[in-house]
Amino acid sequence: MASAALATAPAAATARGAAPLLAVRNLEAWYGESHVLHGMSFDVAPGEVVTLLGRNGAGKTTTLRSLIGIIGKRRGSVTFEGRETITMPSRSIARLGLGYVPEERGIFASLSVFENLTLPPQIKPGGFTIEQIYELFPNLKERAGSQGTKLSGGEQQMLAIGRILRTGAKLLLLDEPTEGLAPVIVQQIGRTIQRLKQDGFTIVLVEQNFRFAQTVADRHYVVEQGRVIDMIPNPELEANIEKLHGYLGV
Repeated sequence: MASAALATAPAAATARGAAPLLAVRNLEAWYGESHVLHGMSFDVAPGEVVTLLGRNGAGKTTTLRSLIGIIGKRRGSVTFEGRETITMPSRSIARLGLGYVPEERGIFASLSVFENLTLPPQIKPGGFTIEQIYELFPNLKERAGSQGTKLSGGEQQMLAIGRILRTGAKLLLLDEPTEGLAPVIVQQIGRTIQRLKQDGFTIVLVEQNFRFAQTVADRHYVVEQGRVIDMIPNPELEANIEKLHGYLGV
């Protein structure tokens, strides 16, 4: 059963007086015959960073894939800036201003760092220039001529994020951006997320490391068996740490 905190989740998203940028209601999704999401519902306010926390297999990655439309079947409601996207193809959703960085990063092996950055089209005004991306990630400027897959794991993650920033997307869907990275790179990714938030980006973050999530997020949605079962505001995370440990099995 969903906790009492869940009932306040949509209200929390709009507590600052803004309508939700992203509103998800009763989202269901399937891989073939496998029913993975069972009624995901949550809001994300403009300029907010929220995390989806949960055990492996809870449906977090499937949620991001459903939001961007790259899944076999979905139903329910997903509105972005008040526009219903549930029947749109992924290319149309991306053109609205959603950007997805998958866990596997999707770097093109045959292309250089510079070519990877310039490959995606600019879908909306206001995307980062190449120089702005290099300012954000100086490592990429140093490795501009290197093949994308010859970068370190951290540099590949920087490249994947930088590539999306160039498109003009304003809602970023980041799937496990710190997975397998050295602590110093995790800190750099954290600073990047904080900088993007200051620049007005809205971010939905799937993250196993809730201690990292605590440094960047406004709120945390707990996902279990394909639905949101709780919402914890970041200032209340420490007070709910035992409950969170129970949710995550740590």
